[in-house]
Amino acid sequence: MKKIRPDLWETEVEHPAPGLSTRAYLWTPPGGNVLFYNTTLESELDEIAALGGVERHYLSHRDEIAPSLRTIKQRFGSTLHATAVEARVVAETCEVDGTFDRRGTEPPGFEVIPTPGHTPGSACFLAPGTDGKTYLFTGDTIVRGEDGTWFAGHIPGHSDRDALATTLATLAELNPDVVISSAFVGDSGVTELDRPWSACVEEALHALTHPAQA
Repeated sequence: MKKIRPDLWETEVEHPAPGLSTRAYLWTPPGGNVLFYNTTLESELDEIAALGGVERHYLSHRDEIAPSLRTIKQRFGSTLHATAVEARVVAETCEVDGTFDRRGTEPPGFEVIPTPGHTPGSACFLAPGTDGKTYLFTGDTIVRGEDGTWFAGHIPGHSDRDALATTLATLAELNPDVVISSAFVGDSGVTELDRPWSACVEEALHALTHPAQA
């Protein structure tokens, strides 16, 4: 585990496919630790235990499903959460304790935002950092490329382009300071923004809706 913000830690990188990297993130605000995404690395669970374990575990979409969901739940007694759309698929691997199908606030005080498109039940999470910064966990819905450009997580035959475009329009209305994707290319999925988030989203939306010009 590596500390990347006063209340945010990232797991060691994993490589589920060539050229693709993933991490999970442990948010440690007052009120209980929250794990976003998933890690399959047993060694990371010892580090998480030293930081107080996990109370609530949130998945951004079905691609984060792995047997480690059960391991995390059993070790920490944590509850597992996903969108209602994804819950049936997740439950084939691990019992789901809580679902959501609309935008709302979850303990200990962050926002869940259903963001269909990459998968039918993808979600993003907006959390207030203890240093006054706002974190946006985007899953695979929108990702920063290695060259600094932003792109939508559209996979032909897997994703819904129209739903994803609508989702990006919703995300453009947010005002995060730090954006954290699940999968990423390059060295890191964490971006501290140095330009308006709306401009980043517009860049991804344009490439999604005008692929011939991207």
